[in-house]
Amino acid sequence: MLRAREISSTEIVQSCLDRAQRCNDDLNCFISLFPEHALEQAKAADSVIAAGEAGPLTGLPVAHKDIFCTAGYKTSCGSKMLDSFVAPYQATAMAKLDAAGIVMLGKTNMDEFAMGSSNENSCYGPVRNPWDAERVPGGSSGGSACAVSARIVPAATGTDTGGSIRQPAALCGVTGLKPTYGRVSRYGMIAYASSLDQGGPIAQTAQDAAMLLGAMSGHDPRDATSADAPVDDYLDALNNDIRGLKIGLPKEYFSSELEQPITDAITAALNLLEQAGASVIDVELPHTDLSIPVYYVIASAECSSNLSRYDGVRFGHRCPDPEDINDLFCRSRGEGFGDEVKRRIMIGAYVLSAGYYDAYYLKAQRLRRMLRDEFRAALDRVDVIVTPTTPTTAFPLGSRIDDPVSMYLSDIYTVSVNLAGLPAISVPAGFSDGLPIGMQIIGNYFQEARLLNVAHRYQQMTDWHKQAPAGWL
Repeated sequence: MLRAREISSTEIVQSCLDRAQRCNDDLNCFISLFPEHALEQAKAADSVIAAGEAGPLTGLPVAHKDIFCTAGYKTSCGSKMLDSFVAPYQATAMAKLDAAGIVMLGKTNMDEFAMGSSNENSCYGPVRNPWDAERVPGGSSGGSACAVSARIVPAATGTDTGGSIRQPAALCGVTGLKPTYGRVSRYGMIAYASSLDQGGPIAQTAQDAAMLLGAMSGHDPRDATSADAPVDDYLDALNNDIRGLKIGLPKEYFSSELEQPITDAITAALNLLEQAGASVIDVELPHTDLSIPVYYVIASAECSSNLSRYDGVRFGHRCPDPEDINDLFCRSRGEGFGDEVKRRIMIGAYVLSAGYYDAYYLKAQRLRRMLRDEFRAALDRVDVIVTPTTPTTAFPLGSRIDDPVSMYLSDIYTVSVNLAGLPAISVPAGFSDGLPIGMQIIGNYFQEARLLNVAHRYQQMTDWHKQAPAGWL
């Protein structure tokens, strides 16, 4: 409609702003909305479209997870520590999307510093799942997934450290892609765990995710972990035939913790892919059960180091009237950080301390290598690996907040992908008692085009991704 001049970018953006303002009191998916900036960008996009110079994303509204620095606008990471922080520069991923002509509608709510699996750890309050407002949307990119699911925006950005794009995408019934580590620049993306964090798109469909990923990706000399590898034409590969595709099925992901309706949904999805010409082959990932402890040792160690910069001296929250430098540090950090962030900082400081480094951190790194090698061996035999994204559907708000171990197990099917640095996508695959189910497709390094191809062909055979929660349109 935009390309055919049936509607303007200004009209689309105004409609999305109206919907965001109408829904946010109930869903709490936005921390900030920028109506004046968004309408100014939309007006500029309309001029570009009128001049016949528009790209595929020109004039389309997108929401950004509030972990990406946006120059001149608040970037809070869902934390009191950064509640008043206005970013002085633009994250590379944001700059790339700006160059593609997208309109920034606002910044979405998230677990504080991306630490969480339910989006209940934000200092701005929990995000609610649009399919059932008494349930969690998943985390930490729950605000982005919620905004897409409720059709407030067609797409949003997120970050994935241990499943934080894929898990909320699954619980909210949308498509979420975690790219290969290094595919999207981390410059300007506030760090949680530097060897695990990766930005990516959340959208309604694999096709939309392909458009967004293509614009976000590419080498960045300002990011030492950015991969200097060519960016595929993700849209061009979407309709490739999947006849002959080899799908790996790891039995380790179908444990007793997995709810039966999710098992049934994955089985039905595999049957459809087989009818399209793919074959299913059993693969082994024997150390999957160790991925949770390995992840939380490594991620906590890295967060302990990364978050040491928030000391009340240079930027961020500063306690009033400190007695001395020690009081400044202790009270600023004590007041600025929430419970979950403090918990992970303490775990990280412990596993890095003298006498425990070898027993915990070094051993976790060795196990990380084993997990990576197991994935490599499996992906030498198959083209992709298919698993559930989560062991359950969305759980009630507050039901796991006092049980960190139970909360951490929500990520049992996603964290190993981050430890290995692989790409993976979650797509809607059904419902259980009215709540969405997600299917995860894991691929080899820098093979996002193949993942998007498989996801797109599956979505051509189903309509799960077209289902929208009632009451928000």
